[in-house]
Amino acid sequence: MIDISIIKRIAYCCLGIFQIFCLASCIQKYSEITLPSPDFKIEFRLTLENGIPSYTVFCDNTVILRKSSFSFEFKNQPPLGTQLQIVDVKKSSCDETWNPVLGFSSSIRNNYNETWITFQEIDQNRRIIQLIARAYDNGIAFRYIIAGIHNQDSLFITNENSEFNFTSNDSAWWIPANEFAYESLYRHTPIDKITDANTPFTIERNDGLALSIHEAALINYSEMTLKKAKADSLSFISSLWPEPDGVCARVKAPFTTPWRVIMIARTPGELIESHLIQNLNEPNRITDYSWIKPMKFVGIWWGMHLGKYTWFQGPKHGATTKRTKEYIDFAATHHIEGVLAEGWNVGWESWAPGKTPLQNFCKATPDFNLEEVVKYSKSKNVQFISHHETGGNIPVYEAQLEDAFSLCQRLGITTVKTGYAGSILPSGYHHHGQFMVRHFQKVVETAAKYHVALDVHESIKPTGLDRTWPNLVSQEAIRGNEWNATYKATPPQHVTILPFTRFLAGPADYTPGIFRVNHSPEKNKRLYCTLTNQLALYVIFYSPLMMVSDMIENYSNSPAFKFIEKVPCTWDETKVIIASIGHYVTIARRSKDRWFIGSVTDEESRTLSIPLPFLEKGRKYIATVYGDSKLTNWEKDPEKVEIGNYLVTASDTIIAPLSRASGNAITIYPVEKESSDNFPSIAVYNTSTQEKMNVFKTIKPLGCSGIKHLALNKPINFKYPFNEKYPASGKSALTDGIKGSYNYSSGEWQGFEGVDLEATIDLVESKQVQKVSIGFLSSIDDWIFLPTKVEFYTSSDNKSFMKVGEIHHANSKPASNANSVQIKDFSVSISQENIRFVRVIGKGVLRCPEWHPGKGGKAWLFCDEIVVE
Repeated sequence: MIDISIIKRIAYCCLGIFQIFCLASCIQKYSEITLPSPDFKIEFRLTLENGIPSYTVFCDNTVILRKSSFSFEFKNQPPLGTQLQIVDVKKSSCDETWNPVLGFSSSIRNNYNETWITFQEIDQNRRIIQLIARAYDNGIAFRYIIAGIHNQDSLFITNENSEFNFTSNDSAWWIPANEFAYESLYRHTPIDKITDANTPFTIERNDGLALSIHEAALINYSEMTLKKAKADSLSFISSLWPEPDGVCARVKAPFTTPWRVIMIARTPGELIESHLIQNLNEPNRITDYSWIKPMKFVGIWWGMHLGKYTWFQGPKHGATTKRTKEYIDFAATHHIEGVLAEGWNVGWESWAPGKTPLQNFCKATPDFNLEEVVKYSKSKNVQFISHHETGGNIPVYEAQLEDAFSLCQRLGITTVKTGYAGSILPSGYHHHGQFMVRHFQKVVETAAKYHVALDVHESIKPTGLDRTWPNLVSQEAIRGNEWNATYKATPPQHVTILPFTRFLAGPADYTPGIFRVNHSPEKNKRLYCTLTNQLALYVIFYSPLMMVSDMIENYSNSPAFKFIEKVPCTWDETKVIIASIGHYVTIARRSKDRWFIGSVTDEESRTLSIPLPFLEKGRKYIATVYGDSKLTNWEKDPEKVEIGNYLVTASDTIIAPLSRASGNAITIYPVEKESSDNFPSIAVYNTSTQEKMNVFKTIKPLGCSGIKHLALNKPINFKYPFNEKYPASGKSALTDGIKGSYNYSSGEWQGFEGVDLEATIDLVESKQVQKVSIGFLSSIDDWIFLPTKVEFYTSSDNKSFMKVGEIHHANSKPASNANSVQIKDFSVSISQENIRFVRVIGKGVLRCPEWHPGKGGKAWLFCDEIVVE
C-alpha cells in the first residue's frame, strides 16, 4: 500500500527545489505557496490574488481558517497590504530539543517547517514587507517584518489587520477584549455571538478539533485582541490598543511583530500539553540562572481580602514583624519555601479614591523591620518574598526600579511580587498597550540584572517570554481566588475552563489552597467549591510560584495539608487524562518518579475514570487519594476529605467519585514489593464509588433555585440596555426560571449600569394573573443599590397599560457593621383576567450618592427573575 505522507514529503521537497530554481525568472508567477507541518497533517497556504495576499489553514485536508488577508495602517505612511508581488521565498526546517529552566515538562521538542515570503509593492513606494510562517504538528504561527520607506526608520502603526476567518459557527470560550487584568468569567457562545475577545480564544469545532488563537513573543508592541469584522459574523480581525494620539505602536524599521498563533489539537486536552507558545520565543538570555527557584509560599494576603487585616498602617496592619515571623515559622515547619508580606512598605495610606498612589519600595513601615525579617527567614531556610504594588503609577515605580531591586540583591531577596491594581499613569495609556508592554519588559530585564524573580499581578497576559527571561516566573492575568473573598465568588465551572484558555498562555498565579471554604458565613461570603477542589488545583493549574493562600491558622490540624506539603510546582512530564471544557478535567504530572493527579468538576457530581498506563509496567506504587467522603457537600460540609492509601499498578484504573463543585487529588509513588502487602488494592476504593454517587445526587444544586411561572421563557423587551459585558447578560435572564443567590457573579443576575429597568414580558396568550414579583440585589460596597421605586403594570394589548402596584424604597447609608449584601423581593398581588403583557419598572439610584466612596459614579441595578403567577 502506498504511504500518502511519503508522497507528500517528496512533493514538498521537489516544490522547494523548483521554487528556488525558478525564482529569478518567474517572480510574477508566484501565486500560491504551501507550508506543511512536519507530519504533513497541518498546512499553511498563502495565495496572492490581484496584489492582495491571504492565507488558508488546513488540518487533515479540512479548511479550518478560510482565506484571511493582512494589512497595516500607519499615521505617517499610506496603508500597506495591497498591490504586492512576491520577490523572494526561502524555506527551512528545525528539529531541536531544549530544556526550560522551569516548566511543566523537563524537555521540549521544537520541530517545525518555516518559510520567509518577501513582498514588495508594485506602486511607486516599493515598500517591503516579509511574512514569516511556521507549521508545527500542533499549530500554525506567522509574523511580519516591516521595512521603512524612503530611508524613514520610524513607523507609527495605527492598525494591524490580520484576519482570522473561521469556516463554521462553532463553540467558543472567551472573555471581552477590554476587561481589566483579564479578570472576567469566561463566556461560552457560538462564534457569531462575539463582538470582541481577548486571547487565548479557544474553539471547539463540531468535527472534534480544538483551536486556540493567541500571540507569542509580545515585545515593544501593543497586545492583540480580536474584533468582529463588519461584513462577516465568522470573521475576526486583530486589534491593537491606541495611545493618546491614536498610534498603537511606535517602532524603528525594520521591525518584527509578535507571532500570531493558531493552536490546533485533536482533543481539548492536547491544547494543554502544547508547548507551541514557548517554542515561538527566543532561547534563555540569562546565563547564570541558579538563583531562579520554584517555590510554594504562604503570605500575609488573604486576611486583607477578608477585611481582617489592612495593607496600610494602623491597628489592623497585617504585615508586622511579629506576624511575618509567625508565617516564616509555619513555612519552615511545613516544607513551604517562601513567605510573602504584602503591605510591608510605606505608601499604602495614599491608596484611596481621589488620591495618587505613591508607594516607597525601599522603606518599611515602623512596625516592620525588613532586615530583621529577611535575616530571620534565612535562618529558617525560608525565602522572603517582597511586594511592589504600583497602583498603576508607572513613573514613580520606574524611578525606583534600580534602587528597589538593588535593595533586594543586597538583602538576598530573590523573589518579588509586583502589582498594577489601578488606572495607568500617565493617564490615557491602556493597561495592555505598547507603553505598558515596554514597561513590563523593562521591569523583567531590570529584575534579572539584580537576580530577582518576578510574580507579576495585573500583568500583561503571558506570551511565552518566560523561555527567554525565566525570571518571569509567574503572572496573574486571571480571575483568581481573591474574587472568592467577596460576593463576586466564582462559579465552579470557572476552574474547568481555565486550563483550556488562560493557562494556554503560560503560568498563572491563581492563588489556590483556601481551606476554610465557608470563610465568612455571617456575611454570606464563601467559595463555591469543596476543599478537595482546592487541593486538585495544585496539579490542574501550573505555576512555578504557587501560593498556599489561606491564613496559616486555617491549616492547623488538617491532614489534607500533607498533599500541599508534598506537591511540587514544576514538572518533568504532563498528561491530560480526560477533559471536557467547562465540565471536568483530570491532569497527571510527574516529578522524578512520583506522579500527582488532580481532577475537578463543575456544579455537577460525576464519576471520573483515571487509567494509569503512564506508570512503569511491572512496578508497584502506593496511591494516596485525597477524595470526597459521603459527607462532602459544597453547601453544608465542603471541608470534608477522605484520605486513603492503596496499591496500584500500570494496569489499574482509579474510579474517582466527585461531589458537586468538588475535586480529587492523588499522589503516586513507587514502593518496594515487601512493603506493598500492607496496603489494600485500589479496588477497595473503587467499590465505594457508587454508594457515594448515590448520596451526591441528593445534594442541593449550586447557586440558584429553579421556579416555574407564567412568564417562564417568554419574550421580554427592555427600554434601556443592560450591560452586555456582565456575564449574566442576555435577554432571557429575567425569565429563565432561575432565582439568584448571594453569589451575584455566577450568572443569574441582570446588570443595569446607570440606567433604570423597564422590562415588558409577552405572556404569548392571555392569562389570569394573581401576583407579580421581582428580586433585586444590593451590595453597596460594589456600587449595587436596591431600586428607589418599583412599579408594576399589566396590559391586554401592549398599548394601554394599567398600574397595579408601586413600592418605594430608601437607600440610606448603611451602618458600619451592617451586612452589605442583601436580596430583596418586590411584589404585588392582583386578580386580573385576560392579561397578556406585564411590565415592571425599577427606578435605580443611577449615580452613587454623596456619602458613597464612589459618589457621582454610575450605580448598578441588579435584577432577578420576574415571576408572574
